[in-house]
Amino acid sequence: MEAVITDLFYWVSIALMICIHAGFLAYEVGASRSKNVLAAAMKNLLTFSVVIATFFFFGWWFYNAFYAFPVGAIDSATAALPWSDDMGPNSTSVTGIFWGAFALFAATTGSIMSGAVLERIRTSSFLILTTVLGSVVWIIGAAWAWHGSGWLLTEWGWHDFGAAGCVHLIAGAFTLGVLINLGPRAGRFIDGKAITIPPHNLPLTMLGLMLIFVGFFGFLMGCVVYTNTGYFSIFGNETNLSAIAFSTLMGLAGGILGAYVSSKGEPFWTISGGLAGVISVAPGMDLYHPALAFIIAVVGGLIVPSIGKLIEKFGIDDVVGAVSVHGGCAVYGLVVSGFVLWGYPNLEGMPAINPLGQIGGMLVLTALGFIPGYLISLALKKAKMLRIPAEVELAGLDLSEVPATPYPEGIPVTTLKSDAEV
Repeated sequence: MEAVITDLFYWVSIALMICIHAGFLAYEVGASRSKNVLAAAMKNLLTFSVVIATFFFFGWWFYNAFYAFPVGAIDSATAALPWSDDMGPNSTSVTGIFWGAFALFAATTGSIMSGAVLERIRTSSFLILTTVLGSVVWIIGAAWAWHGSGWLLTEWGWHDFGAAGCVHLIAGAFTLGVLINLGPRAGRFIDGKAITIPPHNLPLTMLGLMLIFVGFFGFLMGCVVYTNTGYFSIFGNETNLSAIAFSTLMGLAGGILGAYVSSKGEPFWTISGGLAGVISVAPGMDLYHPALAFIIAVVGGLIVPSIGKLIEKFGIDDVVGAVSVHGGCAVYGLVVSGFVLWGYPNLEGMPAINPLGQIGGMLVLTALGFIPGYLISLALKKAKMLRIPAEVELAGLDLSEVPATPYPEGIPVTTLKSDAEV
């Protein structure tokens, strides 16, 4: 009976995580201009499908083979190969339910990148990049930093309950490398000045983020190891869903309030603050007091719009603020956790949580994400495969890539007031 309950626990986690992808689809459709909405939606569907398929064929193997530096236990990872008995309808194996949860984590990394590169990347190049990110890079990071025998835990005293490092930081750093080579959308910067390109449907973007919030409860269920003896973190530390509920909800609330204040009520950054808050508390959310989680999240929400402005000053066009929210807040959360949790014991025989371990691990994962993202996108750029032609960008991707019309009867238009009219 315990095995049945465990299976159902992760089955529900997988179903809830699909809400993340429904949310990202709505989020990006809303953030796009009306000439690109179907292309944005199709890119999300393809991300989900391509990453899950490739994660079956080789991604899961990386997790089981690479937990020790530099390559780990390749010989003992044969059970994770796609032709093994465990990777199929074996009545004595529960691999599929755990693989499914990890596959949804993998697809999330691709969705994080997807929003940042809206409206100017070639779909074929994006799918190459998202395959590398979702089925190779992040899962190597997970083997190092989110595994009971991962070397960052056993050697450096690393702690990251909610996968801020291996999911959010790696995806954010990889995305930053891609954005440097991809360049901004046409008209985003004029004479060095940033020009706002407003989303065509901001309420839909906000609804998408609310769906992502729902999906995060499934994501965090997947961060818990459930057995008949209780709940544990991926590292083996005892925990329970009560602690995670406190930190998640206080993280959402604190992040939204912080971003509301610092953005002066700008809707996009305000609701993005919810994600910023949860990511900020993710490393220690199994250990934080709810009041402490709230404070950490408020600061995460306060700083995230400023991180976005800083990135913008370098001429980088991140349409949905993915680098700021996922990368920037993961860095902040990991650094803070190293000091707040300094000396807290890890498993017996392993180093205690400490600032050097958290900061060192953060730098390792940043490099693991950024370097392949930058180099592969640079190669695609040199091959003239990375970006769509200028005339296609001007006309819109829906006309060239999607055999359908998103709004056959037109859409209502709200006229923006000029500064002189306000």
